[in-house]
Amino acid sequence: MTADETTSSGANEPSSATRAWVDADIHPMLINGSFVDSSSGRKLTVTSPSDGRDLGSVPLADGSDVDAAVTAARAARNGPWGSMMPAERERLLRRVTDLIERHSDQLAEIESIDNGKPISHTRPIDGPVASRLAANFSGWPTKISGDTPAVSIPGHFVYTLRQPVGVVAAVIPWNYPLIHTAQKIMPALACGNTIVLKPSEKASLVSLRMAELFCEADLPPGVVNVVTGDGPTTGSPLTSHPGVDKVAFTGSVGAGREVMRACADTTKRLSLELGNKGANIIFADADLEAAVARTFVAAFGNTGQSCVAGSRLFVESSVHDEVLDRLTALAAEARIGHALDPSTALGPIVDEIQLDRITGYIDSAVADGATVHHGGARLTRGDLARGHFIEPTIFTDVDDSAVVAREEIFGPVVTVHRFDSEDEVVRRANDTPFGLASALWTRSLDRAHRVAARLETGVVWINTFDMFDPTVPFGGMKGSGFGRDNGREVIDMYTESRAVWVSTT
Repeated sequence: MTADETTSSGANEPSSATRAWVDADIHPMLINGSFVDSSSGRKLTVTSPSDGRDLGSVPLADGSDVDAAVTAARAARNGPWGSMMPAERERLLRRVTDLIERHSDQLAEIESIDNGKPISHTRPIDGPVASRLAANFSGWPTKISGDTPAVSIPGHFVYTLRQPVGVVAAVIPWNYPLIHTAQKIMPALACGNTIVLKPSEKASLVSLRMAELFCEADLPPGVVNVVTGDGPTTGSPLTSHPGVDKVAFTGSVGAGREVMRACADTTKRLSLELGNKGANIIFADADLEAAVARTFVAAFGNTGQSCVAGSRLFVESSVHDEVLDRLTALAAEARIGHALDPSTALGPIVDEIQLDRITGYIDSAVADGATVHHGGARLTRGDLARGHFIEPTIFTDVDDSAVVAREEIFGPVVTVHRFDSEDEVVRRANDTPFGLASALWTRSLDRAHRVAARLETGVVWINTFDMFDPTVPFGGMKGSGFGRDNGREVIDMYTESRAVWVSTT
């Protein structure tokens, strides 16, 4: 069966509780412990990318709503949350963790409905990962401590304090909203901060459902606030707000640069996780069966809508044709369909705008002389015509300087490149403005560590791909941003170190 002959006829319905929640006319945002509409009454319509179904609306928050959320966060930080003992904060965050675990399936369903990620991904991956993130960081409040530096000045003793930054603004994208919501909110709260979260206007629903769980856990009003809306109307007033002490942003390079400019006016602390153009390198001595299987996931998992997608595949010349044949066979067999169908491997693109962007890159590559080895077409047959679907696309004969090989596409498109030597492939892999994640496949222990040390990315996977854990730092180099999510390093992102000098004479 070819990709354009698949349909979503076997799609499952979500649970009745999920359907009832999703089918509400409006999904209000959370400000100061209350679920409210925007002050202007303006809304954004939400539709399913799988079938175009109307999913109601979310508020379009403006500057006055953002100000109310930041004011509430400041009051909570200076009030009950700021004065709360670490053990009590830990107890409340563990309650949040329990609620996220208990509602993991529903959260997975909401995300699949809202952004089109297959339920075969959100249920076993996104839900459990969000739970693990919450569990990991809920234990941190009683573990954060300072130090006693060994100063070389007589008659003085020094100690340091790890103290909260204050009010955090977090802006997240639409591709992993369940994971990103937990990844931003939980460490910020563990460190004693309060937060205003703005999810993407393309996928806000699961963040709003998680906001309900934070309220159910009895966190004081204002500790967590969630405002919905687009970048110009909502995001810009939030990142430039003088009452925000730190911005944690995950998104595109262009938006990240705008956030940097906004933060400069008030000298905010900032962490950025931006785009990528990941190099995935297969050496001739690799376990090809394992390498190709994971390479398919690297290129086409979440329909390529991933910041760590292995969208540039480098294959050593002697095994190039075999790898290409195997990868093409997997792409041809992949089932494309409704996000709630458990058999779906590739779901829809998040919306028409992103679909047009991807097809524009494909047309550009063809115009530049690249060969469409597989796919490349929008799918409009049967039930797929109601959604935003595109075939997994494999390009060959792509010059390293081509736009399709240089820019992040955020869709199911991979370019396949030959190489002949280790030095050559390292040079070509690093010839990119990005530096978030890369991978390599080899049975040679020496080569594995040698190449990993030379790749200019914040994350390198050896004989695996797309592995994450709450205890392992994640973030980029070069144009992919700075700062880290996860790991012990994230505590540095949400705290200030204060040095206290004491005269002992």
